[in-house]
Amino acid sequence: MILDTLPTGPLEVNCYIIGCEETREAAVIDPGGDVDRILQLLRKHRLNAVKIINTHGHFDHIGGNRALLEATGAELIIHQDDRLLLDQAGTHAATFGLRADPSPAPTRELIGGETLQLGKLSLQVIHTPGHSPGGICLYVEDILIVGDTLFAGSIGRTDLPGGDHQLLINGIKEKLLSLPEATRVYPGHGPMTTIGQEKLYNPFLS
Repeated sequence: MILDTLPTGPLEVNCYIIGCEETREAAVIDPGGDVDRILQLLRKHRLNAVKIINTHGHFDHIGGNRALLEATGAELIIHQDDRLLLDQAGTHAATFGLRADPSPAPTRELIGGETLQLGKLSLQVIHTPGHSPGGICLYVEDILIVGDTLFAGSIGRTDLPGGDHQLLINGIKEKLLSLPEATRVYPGHGPMTTIGQEKLYNPFLS
């Protein structure tokens, strides 16, 4: 498996590229912007982006959807419960004094529990609402990409429209903390952590 990351967009969202070493098929997860740099990273690894996956629909995570879709022809994937957020990303960005390019409509909407095939890799979709209604995490091999569900020593904010603090906590404890402690956790902002670290030290989960 090939894994690389690039901070993108005005809020420096961690954009992840996952690629299959055998087939060179790749998924771009949360392209917040800076699409030229994302394309350079794909070329560096000799990867062909076939999937664009949004962990949720907030404007900072979807700002590069349109340009990346036009450049690659990849399918655009998001959970069905965040379709409204995706459609309203421009309005949401404006409340922060920022601008977001409108996203095209997704080509596939998830419900949670699916397995997305990427060459020889299998990405398990885990629905973890709370930061947003349709927030998802992606579990592949020994890594977990969590969007804004979980951070090193923190959790996603729940004071935005559609947020639910208790739902988020329940989802993290029931669906994520049950994974092996060595699982590497890659959040939407900030540094990588592990499930074991968060079990021990995350004050929101004690």
